[in-house]
Amino acid sequence: QVNVVESGGGLVQPGGSLRLSCAASGTIFSINTMAWYRQAPGKQRELVAVVTSKGTTNYTDSVKGRFTISRDNAKNTVSLQMNSLKPEDTAVYYCNADGVKIFRSGIYYQYWGQGTQVTVSS
Repeated sequence: QVNVVESGGGLVQPGGSLRLSCAASGTIFSINTMAWYRQAPGKQRELVAVVTSKGTTNYTDSVKGRFTISRDNAKNTVSLQMNSLKPEDTAVYYCNADGVKIFRSGIYYQYWGQGTQVTVSS
């Protein structure tokens, strides 16, 4: 069994910063990619940032230069540093762990966290 838990959301003024954290726990052997998605009211869930096990990162255009994703493979954690926040960044942010290999299993799984609310408003 694997659990994915996010933390760090909240209310921040435009131009402010927040740091989201996510930890995957359980009988994990390895994780291929870890990512952050977000879903704003009335919109589809979108990929915000992703990092591979080798450290390769990718960002959606709207957050490039403002957000930074980082990962600790040994701890199965991923963080998202969000700077210069804008009202349009308001959404529920979800952590995703994909290509998760469980000990004594040849199957790869995908897991989602429960989401954390980020609200950018004055």
